[in-house]
Amino acid sequence: MQAARHDVLVYVASNLRRLRQAAGLSQSGLAEASGISRRTIINVEAGEANISLSGLDRLAEALGATFADLVTPPTATRTSLDVLAWRGSRPESKASLLGTVPVRAEAQLWSWTLGPGDRYDAEPDPLGWHEIVIVTAGHLRIEREHEVSELTAGEHAIYSSAQRYSYVNAHDGITAFVRNVVS
Repeated sequence: MQAARHDVLVYVASNLRRLRQAAGLSQSGLAEASGISRRTIINVEAGEANISLSGLDRLAEALGATFADLVTPPTATRTSLDVLAWRGSRPESKASLLGTVPVRAEAQLWSWTLGPGDRYDAEPDPLGWHEIVIVTAGHLRIEREHEVSELTAGEHAIYSSAQRYSYVNAHDGITAFVRNVVS
């Protein structure tokens, strides 16, 4: 029986506050260290604001923590997180962080689906980060700054994610893929 999925924002507020206080940082200090506005940090800690996945990465880095440290319930095991972290404009479009393992900084395993015509636009990750994507169903277009990859089921792409990139479902069925982020 699969555990119930949890929305990423359920745990971000308390984890962010706990990690910030453990690091001895004020909200202003965290804003300066992360490049995220103090107002956004206040609202996230109050559970009143949404923040991008890359914004969470920047907060985690400034705190000396990982993305998973910010988004997971205290009882979760790192190899079995199953946290719903992103929703698209269509109900079929979602991304779940399935697990993470330590590497130099962190590796993340994601399960994604995109409904027909939906897309996810990402901000660049820090230098040295990479993604490994494998399509399990449908047709995925990965648009990067200087290259576009068209992938169908069974095909994969590996690339630096230290650039703007987008996942696009340009066909009329659901596209599913597995994404690994390595930092």
